[in-house]
Amino acid sequence: MSLKTQILKLLQENKGAYISGSALAEELEVSRSAIWKAVESLRAEGYGILAATKKGYLLSNAGSGGGALSKAGIEAFIKTAGVFDVETRKIITSTNTVLRELATKGAKEGRVLAAEGQTSGKGRLGRQFHSPEGHGAYFSLLLRPGDMLQRTGGKAGDESLMTTAAAVAAARAIEEVFDVRVGIKWVNDLFLGERKICGILTEAIMDMENGSVESAILGIGINITMPDEGYPAAIGSIAAPIAGRSHGIDDRRCRLIASTLDNFWVFYENLAKREFLDEYRSRSIVLGRDIYVVRGDEYKPARALGIDDECKLVVRYENGETAAIGTGEVSVRTTDKRQVKR
Repeated sequence: MSLKTQILKLLQENKGAYISGSALAEELEVSRSAIWKAVESLRAEGYGILAATKKGYLLSNAGSGGGALSKAGIEAFIKTAGVFDVETRKIITSTNTVLRELATKGAKEGRVLAAEGQTSGKGRLGRQFHSPEGHGAYFSLLLRPGDMLQRTGGKAGDESLMTTAAAVAAARAIEEVFDVRVGIKWVNDLFLGERKICGILTEAIMDMENGSVESAILGIGINITMPDEGYPAAIGSIAAPIAGRSHGIDDRRCRLIASTLDNFWVFYENLAKREFLDEYRSRSIVLGRDIYVVRGDEYKPARALGIDDECKLVVRYENGETAAIGTGEVSVRTTDKRQVKR
């Protein structure tokens, strides 16, 4: 853990109270000059840290303050030791795209890339994920599932469970940080009431020699605040933020990313045990409801019956035929097909 991260963690743990430079230096076993330099670096990243003679340093909510997205800010809240290596950028094409490039150059499992905004954020089925600067948590995690499955006794194919595990992890994190109830629409969209607040996309990098998954990029985008201009018309009736139009959301974006990573890693290290599956089912907003199974422009009416142990959606079509769907998309049926939740 870097010195900046350690200082920020101590300031966050003592929020509202000053900590002297000498106390920080003694606690972290560095010089007061090193403390001062690290604090100045944190200020440059946007953290509102007040300094007072004979009092020391205090983390303030003033200005952009604790709302800054930074490596130190995220790592200060991560509880899982020795796993994640966080990098943050301001504006990026897509965290998935750039992290994929880093993976091919040898980046290690646990590499995290987060951004203030994306110009070409990726969604499922070739869609774009709207990622306006400063209004969401947009981040990707590099995974090497083959190593993990071999280490934990899993089997080939279990890596397909990563996306559903991530959905439960993100739902838990959102509830922890924002105190709202989150539902999951199969496969991997998170909903607050009737509106989508989060999308998850897992992209595999295959080993062409043996056909196995060499690595995977797990991308998560969470809408936190409403952009001043609102959402594009194409998603205006579907998407919503967690926290309305308010700005200055203090440190909750960093906390949200850290909590999602921590929750996911618990599931990931035990992926074959499917410890997330019961919760995934209980959070489902489609089970027991009439839906459309969407394939291209075709909307096939069905009823969602259950989710099996491979996280496939079990449906019964109108002709009585049942099927377990492993890929594709479903929408909750309404009286008007144009109003289905995508």
